[in-house]
Amino acid sequence: MTRKVVVTGIGPVTPVGVGRGKFWDALVSGQSGIAEVTLFDASEFPVRIGGEVKDFDPTAWMDRKAARRTDRVVQLAVAAARLAWEDAGSPQVDPQRAAVVVSTGVGGLRTMEDQVRILAERGPGRVSAFTVPAMMPNAASGQIAMELGFTGPNACVTTACAAGAHGVGEAYRYIKHGMADLAVAGGTEAAVTPLALAAFAQMQALSRNPDPARASRPFDADRDGFVLAEAAGILILEEEERARERGATIYAELAGYGTSADAFHITQPEPQGAGAVIAMQMALTDAGEDAEAVDYINAHGTSTPLNDAAETRAIKKALGDHAHRVAVSSTKSMTGHMVGAAGAAEAAVAALAVHHGVIPPTTNHETPDPECDLDYVPNEARKAEVRLALSNAFGFGGQNAVLALRRP
Repeated sequence: MTRKVVVTGIGPVTPVGVGRGKFWDALVSGQSGIAEVTLFDASEFPVRIGGEVKDFDPTAWMDRKAARRTDRVVQLAVAAARLAWEDAGSPQVDPQRAAVVVSTGVGGLRTMEDQVRILAERGPGRVSAFTVPAMMPNAASGQIAMELGFTGPNACVTTACAAGAHGVGEAYRYIKHGMADLAVAGGTEAAVTPLALAAFAQMQALSRNPDPARASRPFDADRDGFVLAEAAGILILEEEERARERGATIYAELAGYGTSADAFHITQPEPQGAGAVIAMQMALTDAGEDAEAVDYINAHGTSTPLNDAAETRAIKKALGDHAHRVAVSSTKSMTGHMVGAAGAAEAAVAALAVHHGVIPPTTNHETPDPECDLDYVPNEARKAEVRLALSNAFGFGGQNAVLALRRP
């Protein structure tokens, strides 16, 4: 048995906005959420910019006791899940038929860093008893299930920067094959921390551009690295007939899912994008669509020299001549790289592009790169009919996930 799956709720908690409306309006208007880091003192770091969720109060979304015992990565996810649930109209559902799949690349890194410092400075007797449940990657899925009372399938996929898309894709499979009727699906990350910022800087992966709003510049010839960001992106997925019967707003049909491995390098993409090609073609096959049907691709587009060139090659191989007729944009130019949340938040962008008939831009695209020669929707949003969109997510470790979303 296979069933159609639709997106009925969208809950973004991101550097450019909290909630579907603010998130979408910011992206369409080209607003940047990147600024000087304020979550800790970064004055001595070689990179001092990031994408933070500003003025976030977890007690607005969960009780004070739960907030004290959870990492920021869980708090962002709970907020996003509640926003998505409200956006979907708080539907009635059998708890055993409701799944939660909320993924992350790192998990509770802030808790880990804090407790390692306490261990070193104050000894083992002062380490918090809540350390393990706060830092484990599956904490967000578990907490959301408790908050909503859902006892159906519950999972967390940990695949670095592809995690959010994998979370959405696996939840889609649960519904498509009859294991659930509804799913809370997506990704979360709170890795704007001293260790992560220092480690990514040491890898030479981060932009050294001193101007925060101009630092993330996917596909531009002057790109020099990504901008680290935090976020949570949650979608409510439902079986189509159920959603229509209750009169839900349907943003898009989640029609296909592809996943693959580069099997090439632990951090670098395969130069020709071979694994990405497999994932894109698999998503199209799963959706029963040809390459010529694609109108828009929300690219992984990290703003790193290797990734953007490899993704461009992959798109051209996967779509053939049609690649030059497809609009491609990277909203990481505004949000920064939200790591494990990126694939889910960007799937939301693809769904909203289908819903509104508007393609958000790639900002800071000023100097063409001969290796990146597609239509990147530079600097200004574009009205366009979007019947079918792909959302690409590629992670360290060579893991790839692609979601296909189309007009219902």
